[in-house]
Amino acid sequence: MIKILTRCALFVFVLLPLAAKAEPIKLKLAFFTSDRSLLYRAAVKPFVDAVNAEGRGLMEIDVQFSGALGKDPAQQVQLVLDGTADIAFVVPGYTPDRFRDDAVIELPGQFLDTREATLVFSRLVAAKLLKGYEDFYVIGAYASEPESIHTRPPIASLGDLRGKKIRVNNLIEAAALEKLGISPVLIPINQTSDAIIGGKIDGATMPPAMLFEFGIGRFATYHYLLGTSVPPLALLMNRNKFDSLPKQSQDIIRKYSGEWAAARFIEAYDEADKQAMEQLRTDPRRKVIVPTAADFNTAHAAFGAVRTEWTAESPHNRDLLTTAESEIAKLRATR
Repeated sequence: MIKILTRCALFVFVLLPLAAKAEPIKLKLAFFTSDRSLLYRAAVKPFVDAVNAEGRGLMEIDVQFSGALGKDPAQQVQLVLDGTADIAFVVPGYTPDRFRDDAVIELPGQFLDTREATLVFSRLVAAKLLKGYEDFYVIGAYASEPESIHTRPPIASLGDLRGKKIRVNNLIEAAALEKLGISPVLIPINQTSDAIIGGKIDGATMPPAMLFEFGIGRFATYHYLLGTSVPPLALLMNRNKFDSLPKQSQDIIRKYSGEWAAARFIEAYDEADKQAMEQLRTDPRRKVIVPTAADFNTAHAAFGAVRTEWTAESPHNRDLLTTAESEIAKLRATR
């Protein structure tokens, strides 16, 4: 009997490592809003679904919604750096000191649409030309179309916006609006609606596709389609965590990163934007304003001045803009 028990004990002991090995690696993904948001559907869900399907039994990404790991959008980067989350959806414009080079994407007036902005951003990140991403594995680098200006008070022209307090996404966009006589206020997107209701700001810059995501469209009913800056967005993974994964897991993550992730974002975002624009144009409560030629020229002169000032700051900035413009030209040549 003792021999039998001994053999059983040895058998269990041998199987223990196999049982432990069979447990999939769990990766925590921090997301500061809900699973119904466009940002989740376009930037996060395609990647998570693809990795969890192909990596079944090997690894599993667990998305923590609505700020369960940290509600402040500006703190999402730190959640990844300190290991609270393995992956997080990040708005780099909220931490400009870390992602200074993202200004080359934020420069106003240079992109036509989501596709151009997202692919140029993705390619600059892939080429490791943008500082600030050294501690991360970049799963996805995205950008929306150029942001429009949406206000609660009535407006009909660029002149009507002078003196208005307008929420912006990043410091470069703030500099552009200041040149137009607008007072920019840097506020995270999930705090913008309350700021409008409370009278702290008169409106916000954002793409039409995002207008109804955070309740802003309920209060801002004047829509000035100027097209200012684009907000860079990113899905970032802790680099050390990525490097610690088995090669098979790394390969799966790589497969669904980069331009694969960018393509899914562009498709979902463009469809949402079309639906949003249709909603704006068919709602009688709303006023959609297309800038006059004079207003357009005034705005783009200001945008050009911002670009000139930024490139004059350093040869590095100038080289970045040259590279970005080269990528834009390549994309337009294939349209």
